[in-house]
Amino acid sequence: MKTSTPKKPEAAEEVAFPVARVAVPSKMTAAVLYGSEDLRIEMIDVPHLAADEVLLRVRLALTDGTDLKVWKRGYHAKMIQPPAVFGHEVVGDIAAVGKRVDARWRIGMRVVAANSAPCLRCYHCRRGQENLCEDLLFNNGAYAEYMRIPGRIAMENMLEVPHSVDDGSAALVEPLACVLRGIHEMEVRNGDTAAVIGCGPIGLTFVRMLSRRGVRVIALARRSAPLDVARRLGAIATINVTETNDVVASVKILTDDLRGPDSVVEAAGSPATWQQALAMVRRGGVVNFFSGLPSGTNVSIDPAAIHYSEIKLISPFHHTPRFIREALEAIRRGDILGRDFVTEEIRLTDLPQAFERMKSRSGEIKLAVRP
Repeated sequence: MKTSTPKKPEAAEEVAFPVARVAVPSKMTAAVLYGSEDLRIEMIDVPHLAADEVLLRVRLALTDGTDLKVWKRGYHAKMIQPPAVFGHEVVGDIAAVGKRVDARWRIGMRVVAANSAPCLRCYHCRRGQENLCEDLLFNNGAYAEYMRIPGRIAMENMLEVPHSVDDGSAALVEPLACVLRGIHEMEVRNGDTAAVIGCGPIGLTFVRMLSRRGVRVIALARRSAPLDVARRLGAIATINVTETNDVVASVKILTDDLRGPDSVVEAAGSPATWQQALAMVRRGGVVNFFSGLPSGTNVSIDPAAIHYSEIKLISPFHHTPRFIREALEAIRRGDILGRDFVTEEIRLTDLPQAFERMKSRSGEIKLAVRP
């Protein structure tokens, strides 16, 4: 596994900076995570490149729920170990390339790079389950002036951004790809009703993309502000769960014959909302446990209710190269726009204070960080 760190690698394969239109400095400003809620703005070395790697000058990076969790915990078992520069929703300009980088990548091109790439050789990759790759390569480092893109990501999961797409929208590619794959696994139909539990950035993305597919969306959240956004993004009804005695009944009453929604997306991340999702879905429906829960969490369910109602349970994880491409195309079409999600633009130096604010849920959806 390869992550961006503030330390210079002991031995890069090769350093091969071509002549760039804008000179690449030796030092850069970056947000370095040292541990739980310990984020420091520092001057560190610009990453050195191996022969197959690309260096981006970061134009914009977006905050998200995963980064907030990483900041709180101080690490991510699969993606990042401190001390390290983190952040992964990014759009940037190519500033330098290694000498073995594919010729299609040129200095100055504006690109989005996903936060991972599969090996394409293992058992799961051969079965079209690249998100479960046995050697899934992760990459972080977007909260900095420059970011190194490993060769495998540059080859499989980096795309040029169309001129018509703004930076804020382009940086949504990675989370949108995860959502599009989740919707694909749900097998929704035009005219279906879906409930989305949780209206953080991911839940709101589900609201938008499901409604674009002709699905009637009922959005549930604990605060009024994200519910207002959900209505603007296409939800036909919203429920403030803090003002509702029986959440399940409140959802079912909005469905035909009180049978419940055809599908439920659990995007809140608690055992209670997992149970609510199972209780409200109709017989023969689909529950998408998208948020996941920490290892060791137990959720009490009634197996008979699942079996005799033939409820399909899915829990999509991550994205694949196919959905990275579909996400950029959806953004190019205007299906989703950065301005619907970005609530504020901040400087990189303001990021530690921004995470403190986000911890208290002060109304942010996503923050745009410009180094």
